[in-house]
Amino acid sequence: MTDVLRRGRASLAFSFLVQGVAFALLVTRIPAIQDRYGVSDALLPAFLAAVPILAGVGSVTTERLVKRVRPSMLLRWSQPVVLLALLGVGAGERMVELGVALAAFGLAVGMLDASMNMLGVSLQRSYGRSIMLSFHAAYSLGGIAGASLAWVGAHWDLALWVSYLPVVALLLPAVLVGSRWYVDDGAAPAVAERAGEGQVVVFKWLLPLCLVMTVAYIGDSTVSNWSAKYLKDVLGSSEQMATVPYNVYMVTTLLGRAIGDLGVRRFGAVSVVRGGALVAAGGFAVVAVAPGAWVGMLGFTLLGLGLCVLVPQTFAAAGRLFPGASDAAVARLNVFNYVGFLIGSPLVGALGDAWSYRGAMVVPMVLVLVTLVYARSFAPQPDRYGGGHERPRTADVGRGSNGL
Repeated sequence: MTDVLRRGRASLAFSFLVQGVAFALLVTRIPAIQDRYGVSDALLPAFLAAVPILAGVGSVTTERLVKRVRPSMLLRWSQPVVLLALLGVGAGERMVELGVALAAFGLAVGMLDASMNMLGVSLQRSYGRSIMLSFHAAYSLGGIAGASLAWVGAHWDLALWVSYLPVVALLLPAVLVGSRWYVDDGAAPAVAERAGEGQVVVFKWLLPLCLVMTVAYIGDSTVSNWSAKYLKDVLGSSEQMATVPYNVYMVTTLLGRAIGDLGVRRFGAVSVVRGGALVAAGGFAVVAVAPGAWVGMLGFTLLGLGLCVLVPQTFAAAGRLFPGASDAAVARLNVFNYVGFLIGSPLVGALGDAWSYRGAMVVPMVLVLVTLVYARSFAPQPDRYGGGHERPRTADVGRGSNGL
């Protein structure tokens, strides 16, 4: 490993961490945002849905931009926009100001998520072993920090802008400095080569991974957008305690991802993904039948352990499937991150209003089991590119020291 790669890995991990902080500060204070702007329960799903829709637009735009601009440049400038948009959410007073801030947040997050994972996939390729889970572990660590700060804000009844301003003031210059050490694929080959010129991302080959990504984020969005409300309205907890489930979820997600790369190297991606899906389904079942807040927390704990491996391994599998066009594959796959959020948030809300929030938790439980059907998509793929050229052989992650 060169110093360039080590610095690139550290700086990218810091970007994942910062994004975890920003996202947690947004989603764990949804009840406070509702109160500040007077957003009704009926209107809340529309606001929650707008963010992933615009993020999907940002991800599609990123796929086009990386043909001309390095992913590192897109990441360098999209992350500050996310932080400033978060501050805008906390500082606004009218509904229209909330809408503008969330729109900016969504578009920038789409570019940020796509470019971060592009760099993660390319760095994993350079390392020659599984490191993708470590980046998402940094995101989880950031989520813990953000949820903890949200708890402090709720405990002391701080205004949203008071909670957000110190965080943005600290992190904004830090990410600008850290962006100096981002490493693009091959430490800066020609842009056309990074974009995968001459190779086409065939959607039908990517589709199984897209479905797994969608299901994973339906589960994740259920925790992110509804855990606080579920604990408060269904299980009768205080607003202060309602900020805890997301924190618990992120803690167990961090633990799972911290050791996940070792599990992938030892047992292979297929086994790890199957195990994660089963644990996540069990977590949803516990949440659905929980008699009180503490049992509900146990369910969210299991959810974190189960869901944590799915998304990083899906991005890694896309990079293996299209090694010469990984940027385009990651950008397209990343759109289904937001498809999952777009489906998950309104689905749980609609079922909760029409039926019950307990019953609504059964739906993502069933959907996450769909991952078992497509788990083989995470195994090494045969060559599918024409022209008689065989794709370089790569062992499944965890089945060899050079495996991807």
